[in-house]
Amino acid sequence: MTARDGGTGLAARVLDALLREDFGGLASRVTRSKNGVLLVLPSGRQVPLGPGGLFQDFAVLPGTAPPLTEVLSAVAEIAGPGGARRAAAFAQECRAAWRARELHDTYRDGVLTRLRAEGSGTLIARETVAAFLDHPVHPTSRARPGLSDEQLTAYAPEFAPRFTLRWAAVPRDRVAAHGEEPAWWPEPGLFPVHPLALPEVRRVPGVEIRDTRPVTVRPTLSMRTVEVAPRVHLKLPLPTSTLGARNRRSIKPGTLADAARAELLLRQVLAREPGLPVLVADEQTYADGGHEYLGWMVRRLPEGEIVPVAALLAPSPGPGPRVLDEVAARYRGGDARALLADYLRVLLGWNVLLFVRYGIALEAHQQNLALVFGPGGGPSLLVKDNDGLLCSPDRLAGSGLAAPEFADRRLLTDDPHRLADVFVTITLHLAAAAVAFGAGYGGLVAEILGAALAEHGDHPMARLLRARTLDAARLVGKSMVGAGTLLDRSRVAADVNKHYGTSGPNYLRHLNGEAVR
Repeated sequence: MTARDGGTGLAARVLDALLREDFGGLASRVTRSKNGVLLVLPSGRQVPLGPGGLFQDFAVLPGTAPPLTEVLSAVAEIAGPGGARRAAAFAQECRAAWRARELHDTYRDGVLTRLRAEGSGTLIARETVAAFLDHPVHPTSRARPGLSDEQLTAYAPEFAPRFTLRWAAVPRDRVAAHGEEPAWWPEPGLFPVHPLALPEVRRVPGVEIRDTRPVTVRPTLSMRTVEVAPRVHLKLPLPTSTLGARNRRSIKPGTLADAARAELLLRQVLAREPGLPVLVADEQTYADGGHEYLGWMVRRLPEGEIVPVAALLAPSPGPGPRVLDEVAARYRGGDARALLADYLRVLLGWNVLLFVRYGIALEAHQQNLALVFGPGGGPSLLVKDNDGLLCSPDRLAGSGLAAPEFADRRLLTDDPHRLADVFVTITLHLAAAAVAFGAGYGGLVAEILGAALAEHGDHPMARLLRARTLDAARLVGKSMVGAGTLLDRSRVAADVNKHYGTSGPNYLRHLNGEAVR
């Protein structure tokens, strides 16, 4: 999909998502005739459909999507008068996504040239090219509503900018801090502020913006996390949304402390499981200023060459067509399939063990995972940003561990099917299948998942997970567009990032592992 297609590529992805989620009963508009399978829009237009591939039954055939404006008109009509405001917000997201892609098409080649000149094998170069890719499921992942073209090119990762942080003094009685500030901190006690958040911070009573020693940073794939040094990242709140209007990029008070508690839980597990090639990023240094735009966390990364999983299918800023091929050439004799198999073995082995033995399901999608290659060749799996983890107090107690005292009680459940929902939609769909099928080696997923489950024999949790994955007729999915923007809030789960209600074909049983559109 490019911006130069007039928006029809985005229109196809939007229709695919709405059909997958059956927004407004859209699936009931699918008909079969001598001309094939068709989706009939409210306007009467017939859109040809073909096999849906990885995550859904049917998808818009390439080159047949109507203009984006017509699709957005259909969304507004299906949403009805009660959903007019939400449909308008979604239309804004679509326009923002299309414009961001248009800007990216203009700057892309220049960014690649600059990355090659600076050094193509750096972590920040790979974070940058990872931002060249669309989300595997959400159609408007490039949208950051409310930001101008100038703000995007100045602060979004796909443009590889550099910029200077601002700093604020916050009354001490509002601050909850943990860990020591790094040596590069300009003054003790100050809060770093992203330039985009400066207007929001200025409105907070009692907070003073300070001019101090400049700290220059570069945005990582997540945009609100920036690189200060090659192994030091800083997470900051942003006044925008991604993946839906409800997914604000601010940082709610208490979130950073919960993420730190989750990290310590994973470290306890790793201490009990010696030999696992898994690393957890150090996210124990943070501060909370009692406001969604006053918070920060310093992330320290381990030694070794770090390759974000989200970058594997991205165009390589160095030799090779993709980052996957470049890394495979160095560590696996050019065998991309072998490298992917290495990744899937540690990914699925680790997450199956967490699920079965400890009752933990990580919300670690491809953006929160990386491969780390050390002197032994690796790879190890690096896990970061654990504030979406879900865990079972009963299962943890049975393994001899106490459940963390999370401020957000939504992180706790003793329902194994809720844990399985997270495993399927995050670990299986996004971290495993989207990467493996996108690379053309999807058949590895079922094979390696089967081996990981077999290690736990007839354990009840292993049997449940097998039933929900390898043996399932269909696989659960998340209604991301509906939960993020289009559905009435009363119809959405308490955590919009864990709102299910859709399903798709079981690609573990029915697809042959070739690359899927």
